[in-house]
Amino acid sequence: MTFPSAPRAAVRARPTTPTAVLDVVVPVYNEEADLGPCVRRLHAHLTAHFPYPFRITVADNASVDGTLAVAEALAAELPEVGVLHLDAKGRGRALRAAWSASPAPVLAYMDVDLSTDLAALLPLVAPLISGHSDLAIGTRLAPTSRVVRGAKREVISRGYNLLLRGTLAVRFSDAQCGFKAIRADVAAGLLPLVQDTGWFFDTELLVLAQRAGLRIHEVPVDWVDDPDSRVDIVATALADLRGIGRLARALVGATLPLAELREQLGRAPLAAPPAQVPVGLPRQLARFAAVGVASTLAYLVLFVATRGALGAQAANLLALLVTAVANTAANRRLTFGITGRRHAARHHLQGLVAFVLGLALTSGSLAALHGVTAEPPRPAELAVLVAANLAATALRFLLLRLGMHHRRP
Repeated sequence: MTFPSAPRAAVRARPTTPTAVLDVVVPVYNEEADLGPCVRRLHAHLTAHFPYPFRITVADNASVDGTLAVAEALAAELPEVGVLHLDAKGRGRALRAAWSASPAPVLAYMDVDLSTDLAALLPLVAPLISGHSDLAIGTRLAPTSRVVRGAKREVISRGYNLLLRGTLAVRFSDAQCGFKAIRADVAAGLLPLVQDTGWFFDTELLVLAQRAGLRIHEVPVDWVDDPDSRVDIVATALADLRGIGRLARALVGATLPLAELREQLGRAPLAAPPAQVPVGLPRQLARFAAVGVASTLAYLVLFVATRGALGAQAANLLALLVTAVANTAANRRLTFGITGRRHAARHHLQGLVAFVLGLALTSGSLAALHGVTAEPPRPAELAVLVAANLAATALRFLLLRLGMHHRRP
């Protein structure tokens, strides 16, 4: 299977260009009453607020009422409106057909009930037009979204998205909101892999996009539930569960060409950082922290074991010296990836410098504590030493990284 090259340049179009920059698809099934007001309202909004040429495509899903006749009348009345008729039902089937046939570089869709405030349409598609993002979705679950709907639908929606996070490890927040957009070049690569033709179409498309390394932009929306919605919740939920299971099996079985998708559609790796920016800092911090936790535990065990025989200061010296040597060796290999004997003596010397500074911090803290009270409680001693060791650990990391870190060319 081959894919287009998926450029990330901004869409270049002028307001006077006759070719539509945006194609908004409205999939419908038996919507003869709502279709006219919906399309006219959408057309008026785009005419007044959208700065690029646009197109509205009514995708009729095998309606058996007068929906098709209403759509054709709208197309005759409004030059920016087109009609696509399908002989089979399925929102996913309609979107696939309409998006595949459209010449517009940015494709979108919304439900005919216009539950989503149209003010979010330009923020939805602007990142796609500019090339910043590859897909965009409206989300009703963002903190700044304003949503009016019943408790039943709220629970179902949040439960579904939590299920997706737990089973398919998705990072997008709202898979079901009927307000989405995609770049045409990205759609050309993803649509052949999307199997669902119904309501799970959106979720499957988004999961594939995420696994391909594409950027998904989310727009908080104002959304008012349509009380006349004809969605069969039970049937849709069962179909979604089947879709989740099918997609999970495909991902686990590695039957999807995700590597090829990522290579062809995913964004190129970031350029190497400039010399003054530390490389691999988060990973080094995590490994250094793990080594530090182990060293601190070993230090406390040694200190407690020798405190009675040697006294506080001598036990602190012994425990700190032993763990400092082991700490330097562990960080040299695990944190900074250095093996062999090259520069080993210098690295251990730097570790001893850090040891001396740590000894000064811990001994000074103990001296201060004993200056306050001649016989401090053992828990107080340990608490003071842990705090001093934390400060010494931060200093140790800076010194070791300065001496051991090798920058990439």
